[in-house]
Amino acid sequence: VQLQASGGGLVQPGGSLRLSCVASGSIFGTRAMGWYRRTPGRTRELVATILRVGLAHDGGITDYADSVKRRFTISRDNAKNTVWLQMNNLKPEDTGVYYCYGRIHNMQQWDDYWGQGTLVTVSS
Repeated sequence: VQLQASGGGLVQPGGSLRLSCVASGSIFGTRAMGWYRRTPGRTRELVATILRVGLAHDGGITDYADSVKRRFTISRDNAKNTVWLQMNNLKPEDTGVYYCYGRIHNMQQWDDYWGQGTLVTVSS
């Protein structure tokens, strides 16, 4: 199982970016998927997660870091094993490397998987 993240880049304060993360490989199912970030001078922190509910095609129970509430939106498509993070009104303090995460059943067991990270830079 591999997670491939994309969508990072350079954006001005107040701008928007949309991150994508696609899980591929031998996947029986997914539970929680989400995003963490590592910002300059800080340890890795949770940005947002979305927990699949039952056999729903999309949607789920979401949770956000206080610092991104009402600015970021996480969503998922279970048929595509994909999770997105829509980031609006970006601030310089959002700068960092964003890592996608998935709790995935790999045909044998549930396990945790991480993407390679995508850099987000918010600067004028």
